[in-house]
Amino acid sequence: MAEEHEALTSAFSGLGVDESSLLTVITKWRKQPEKRRGFRSSSPFFKPHGSFERCEDDFVRSLKVEFARFKNVTVLWAMHPWERDARWIHHVLHKAHPFNIIVEIACTRSSDELLGARKAYHALFHHSIEEDVAYRVKENYCSLLVGLVSAYRYEGSRVDEDIAKSEAKALGHAIKNAGTKDPVENYEVIRILTTRSKTHLKETFRHYSGIYGQSIEQDFADESCLGETVRCLGSSASYFSKVIDKAFGEEADKNAKDALTRVVVSRSDVDMEEIKAVYEKQYKAKLEDKIVKNTRGNYRDALLSLVGM
Repeated sequence: MAEEHEALTSAFSGLGVDESSLLTVITKWRKQPEKRRGFRSSSPFFKPHGSFERCEDDFVRSLKVEFARFKNVTVLWAMHPWERDARWIHHVLHKAHPFNIIVEIACTRSSDELLGARKAYHALFHHSIEEDVAYRVKENYCSLLVGLVSAYRYEGSRVDEDIAKSEAKALGHAIKNAGTKDPVENYEVIRILTTRSKTHLKETFRHYSGIYGQSIEQDFADESCLGETVRCLGSSASYFSKVIDKAFGEEADKNAKDALTRVVVSRSDVDMEEIKAVYEKQYKAKLEDKIVKNTRGNYRDALLSLVGM
């Protein structure tokens, strides 16, 4: 019976729920209430409460979330990408979620994909993304976010090296000589990051490293939204790789865990092979193996299907 207790505990642990193991134990324990009682007595999910073992409230709340993961991944997978992005942005703006999700969408979608999300937002919520961001974001990075969601970037390969180098110096000046002014309030920083093509920005960031001896990501690491912006624009695959790995950490909160579904669903048809290659290089492990180790049941199987195991 110890093995069954362990299997049942494992079924409830990790991201998702191991439905098969759970059903196996339920079948074996049919008409054997003493086994369920023994499980409750030894399980961390229940605590003595007078003459019975009480199911912990945190466990109940956790199960609701974990059972919902498979539902969420399938619903999001079925949605049109424009609607999916529009709903994510609306949720962020109306539920006080981290604004890095808006940065992620604005900086990793193509110009047409972002325009599509803006059209979907109009149709679904009868406002523009720009006006909702401007109205609801009170922090000093409001201008940056409005600029990012409003962007329609050039997607060709042409880059003016002189301008790229000049703008690398402008970004460096904004960081190194900021004084009491936050770089996110600097007009040149906002202009460069919200209007230049991703190809141009990669060259700008390369020049930045050459001029200042370290990457702009390192210098922007502590800047709210700016750090995510330069990571997404500089290397979306590296950014997504880090977001995915954070979901597997012991200290991962709800937002970090939910990000696993968001990234896998949204990038499955786009650049998942590149993300997998970058992940293996960064963390010396295959993404598929980490999913198998840290997720459970139908949710695990859905993720594995989407990453292309």
